[in-house]
Amino acid sequence: MPRTLKPMRRIGRGGAGFMIHILAFYLFAVLTIASGAITILARNPVHSVLWLILAFFNAAGLMVLVGAEFIAMLLVIVYVGAVAVLFLFVVMMLDIDFAELRAGFIKNFPLGILIALVLLAEIVLGVGAYQAGAMQLGTPDGSAATPVGASNIEAIGALLYGRYLFLFEAAGIILLVAMIGAIVLTHRQRTDVRGQDISKQIARRPDEATVNTQPEIGKGVQL
Repeated sequence: MPRTLKPMRRIGRGGAGFMIHILAFYLFAVLTIASGAITILARNPVHSVLWLILAFFNAAGLMVLVGAEFIAMLLVIVYVGAVAVLFLFVVMMLDIDFAELRAGFIKNFPLGILIALVLLAEIVLGVGAYQAGAMQLGTPDGSAATPVGASNIEAIGALLYGRYLFLFEAAGIILLVAMIGAIVLTHRQRTDVRGQDISKQIARRPDEATVNTQPEIGKGVQL
């Protein structure tokens, strides 16, 4: 009897773990879809960005469930930590006219519907071509398989800094040049503010720093 009880316990634990994974998947999926819909439907842009952050977090949870922890980390660090926070600060710092924003939305609504219909037609054609067998998808040859005992992050790091090292560094250089170009294009020298002459301030003598004046009553100080 003790020998037959051990497999039953293992099966029970495995079934409980499977049920937890199923519940977690549906929880993350429902929250992702709901937060994405509220992001589009929210009238306040700040609330939209906050709901977008919630959608990114739940999408990261889905990536963890399928074993893609690297993509989950990218979603949290890059999209939540940089992109969404940047959107939030830009929306909060800009003086947005919500009436004009709604007027522009109504004005461009037919164009948006047209683009949505075109995208829907492309999706339907792609699914139809795949089901008809006319589309041949690539099959893995095993050359980029994850090494035994290595995690996904270690495998991706080996590929990026091994086989694709040149492309990875080229992409980094392109991003650096784009960042420098954006800084140069947006830099403007202000003419309404008087510049600071450091050398003149250092060479100033103590007797030139202060001037004793005797202003008359009611006339104030002349600068």
